[in-house]
Amino acid sequence: MIRINQLKMHPGHSLEELQEKVSQFLRVPMEQIAQIKIHKQSIDARKKPDVYYSYSIDVVTAQEEKIKKKLKNKVQIVKETKYILPSVGINGRKSYKHPVVVGSGPAGLFCAYLLAKAGCAPILLERGGSVEERTRDVEEFWNTGKLKRSSNVQFGEGGAGTFSDGKLNTLVKDVLGRNQFVLETFVKFGAPEEILYENKPHIGTDILVDVVKNMRTEIIRLGGMVRFHSQMTDLKCEEIDSAKKIVEITVNNHEKIETDILVLAIGHSARDTFQLLYDRQLQMRSKPFAVGVRIEHPQQMINHSQYGMETLKDLPTAAYKLTTQLANGRGVYTFCMCPGGYVVNASSEEKRLAVNGMSYQKRDGKNANSAVIVTVAPEDFGADHPLCGVEFQRRLEEKAYCVGEGKVPVQCFGDFKSNRATTKLGQVEPQIKGAYKLSNVRSIFPDFLSQSIEEGIIAMGEKISGFSREDAVLSAVESRTSSPVKIQRDEGFESNVRGLYPCGEGAGYAGGITSAAMDGMKVAEAILTNWCIDVP
Repeated sequence: MIRINQLKMHPGHSLEELQEKVSQFLRVPMEQIAQIKIHKQSIDARKKPDVYYSYSIDVVTAQEEKIKKKLKNKVQIVKETKYILPSVGINGRKSYKHPVVVGSGPAGLFCAYLLAKAGCAPILLERGGSVEERTRDVEEFWNTGKLKRSSNVQFGEGGAGTFSDGKLNTLVKDVLGRNQFVLETFVKFGAPEEILYENKPHIGTDILVDVVKNMRTEIIRLGGMVRFHSQMTDLKCEEIDSAKKIVEITVNNHEKIETDILVLAIGHSARDTFQLLYDRQLQMRSKPFAVGVRIEHPQQMINHSQYGMETLKDLPTAAYKLTTQLANGRGVYTFCMCPGGYVVNASSEEKRLAVNGMSYQKRDGKNANSAVIVTVAPEDFGADHPLCGVEFQRRLEEKAYCVGEGKVPVQCFGDFKSNRATTKLGQVEPQIKGAYKLSNVRSIFPDFLSQSIEEGIIAMGEKISGFSREDAVLSAVESRTSSPVKIQRDEGFESNVRGLYPCGEGAGYAGGITSAAMDGMKVAEAILTNWCIDVP
């Protein structure tokens, strides 16, 4: 297969025009080309407003070697990497019980999906509701403020990423084809095909809910079981052959399920489960994470900055990614940027308030929003206990709840700098799912964080004109960027309890939908390699 890199086309071109450009570039008639496939599509806006799509194109033709010799360094010969599910039971550990996967976020879903594909009949447990029920619960919460602790933006089928932007880009190296498998699986279950080649693919909350539902249906068709409102509330281990092993879990405080394979894909907000695991002596430690605010700007302003034009035609809604290093040694960066998106009340505990961002597939909201966050380390919140980071998050969320009187607290950036409550908005009107209240967001944070946020936004204003405008809207608190703990596991992906596999973002091994899904795949591979599973 021949790969052409950096083939440029103006926005609005047709597929036929792209194919003709490929034919001309290779100097090969179309009838001699068997296949043309987009490998990667990105945007080149270095000479804005003259913006191009830049393509990497894979071409199948009988003349590949001839073309390579003729065009020399302008093309390359490539081989497509296809993901291969490993053979089952290579190392021969025997199990006659159903593997249990706790949590139906991307890590749990993909782990259960691979186990089901291999005929292992997993039981997938989710403390929250189905994605259909969860969607209703979340909308009710945003409309009324009535929180359901097990069915909200954090908990329920699909995990926390379901009510986000559905961003699928990852920095994880992918030599075995896992990333491509994740994208292809999403497409198989309803995502748009463009995610297979877009440089920054996203699905959107409105599409992702159907994808998650369709994956659940397939897991069940393959012999797995999916159970909602089923929270793991205890686990039992025994000393067997001089090793501590998982033998049983408790669901909803009364039902017992025997198992010797337990995958914990519990998500970054399963604070009660973190406490349970600590009490049951699983090895874990606190880890760095990041906290901060959401910032909103007019999307037209971001479009102009990134593309040189406010009104777009045949281009995606503009995004950005910013980072800066402060004189105090702290890094400040944007995270989970949502073009044309909404800030959402993402709380999961009573009298604690957290925010996140989300976009629909069209990304057609009037505002752009992103987290602006500062990394905090155990020395900032106390390193004497593995769950100190959890308590640090909780204190910030309790303060946010109080400052906003139960609503999302918002503040204009000019007032944030002056440490005074906002009483009047400027031109930027908050686009928030859930009620909000004009407040003093700065008062939520300790000084080292509020000062770092202020300096970071000012520095980012040097990179995007208007980013540090006085009427940019801040909301708080963005505290669920990643897990505050890491559950230790060895090279075989097991914890200090044999048969127990920490997995995904909640366990500290991923940082987004795609990386969590890939980690779920790795754990499934480890189980399939190490166990001969013969369930009734």
